[in-house]
Amino acid sequence: MNLRHELVEALAKIGFTAATEVQERAIPIVLQGKDIVTRAKTGTGKTAAFTVPIIQRGGFDHRVKALIIVPTRELALQVSVFAEKLGHMLNFRVTTVYGGASINVQIDHLRRGVDIVVGTPGRIIDLMERDELRLENLKYLVLDEADIMLDMGFIEDIEFILSKTPVNKQTMLFSATMPREILSIARRNMREDHATVTVGAEEDVTVNTITHNYFTANGRQKFAALLAYVNQYNPKKCIIFTSTKHASDLVHALLVNQGLNAILLHGGLTQAKRERSLAAFKKGAQFMIATNIASRGLDIADVTDVINFDAPDEPNVYIHRVGRSARMGKNGRAFTLFSSDQRGVMNSIKYRANIEMHEISLNLEPYKDIEIPKPHRRFEDRIEHRHGGGRPRFGGHRGGNFSNSRDRHGGGRFGGGHRGGRGFRGSSQRRGGYAPGQS
Repeated sequence: MNLRHELVEALAKIGFTAATEVQERAIPIVLQGKDIVTRAKTGTGKTAAFTVPIIQRGGFDHRVKALIIVPTRELALQVSVFAEKLGHMLNFRVTTVYGGASINVQIDHLRRGVDIVVGTPGRIIDLMERDELRLENLKYLVLDEADIMLDMGFIEDIEFILSKTPVNKQTMLFSATMPREILSIARRNMREDHATVTVGAEEDVTVNTITHNYFTANGRQKFAALLAYVNQYNPKKCIIFTSTKHASDLVHALLVNQGLNAILLHGGLTQAKRERSLAAFKKGAQFMIATNIASRGLDIADVTDVINFDAPDEPNVYIHRVGRSARMGKNGRAFTLFSSDQRGVMNSIKYRANIEMHEISLNLEPYKDIEIPKPHRRFEDRIEHRHGGGRPRFGGHRGGNFSNSRDRHGGGRFGGGHRGGRGFRGSSQRRGGYAPGQS
């Protein structure tokens, strides 16, 4: 790929010696300076596919040259860690910006000068409005996991950020799936001669090294089915997905009570707690019980099993969840518990993901009277309930908390009712109240 010798050496030091298919195909195009839309399944190495050519092209002078937008804090940290490892060796600066962490610390980093900013849409906009994140020198813009940002309701935020960036920049869009809305963004914000890279068959949205199994269970029977599966299949490293934080708490308490090494990850935990949980899982915990926050872009090595304790209603959610397993060509298993009235949901997933699902037999008898312990949550894990969320945005409110510290939807820096007069838009209104602090 004609990369600089010192960049090749730096990559080798962090374990990158051979390119994946998406890297082989995307990096040369990005190096040519072309805009690019890349569809590749999760776990194929997309992060390096945009980070490496940005570093190779360089032009860094500690003014923001690259902005990488991601949907979640965890993915922002993951991308930043990769870039920072190279930055320490190649003398460029990276900073990460996301909600739930001190904005003053992030402002301090920006004021000292950075070359690459990785962040979530809400915090990026916050810093732009404070005039702390300046994009007039921007050369590279990346939208990573674009389909997830669509699912999370960030498209208006993305459009707003794009409208404030220089016209003469290189735009890169990476996604596991390509919904119509994502392609529309590409058409509106990229040059007409932008390149399109598709890795794998268009209809093949999950890797073919995953086996997909299911079992039908209702109510409390699901807990027995979960323990029966764990006993029968003995997952080595497993993520268990639930639809709510409360269900995650119950499953976690159940597994811990069985003497299993299980940790918890969901939006009700503080950022510090979430980071500790991720670190514990990467270092050897057998189970991580999580809400969909862990389905979005996290790269955790050697996950052998993904269990859907609560079957997702949307096929795309299933695709992203099971993509945590079988990464970088390895084998994996996906197991889903469907209730008896979810046959339509299962058929929808099978059709959209283009997979076969196999019903398995489980012996529930030893667990039919299992007691489900009540979760014991410390104060730091209940912090979300204090005021219904975090600091309001755009004069919006969260759980009845109002702010007039900045007139952000009338007469502010962007004038009355900026962004189409949307005003009053706290995170609880963005998509009908998803978990506070996700952005």
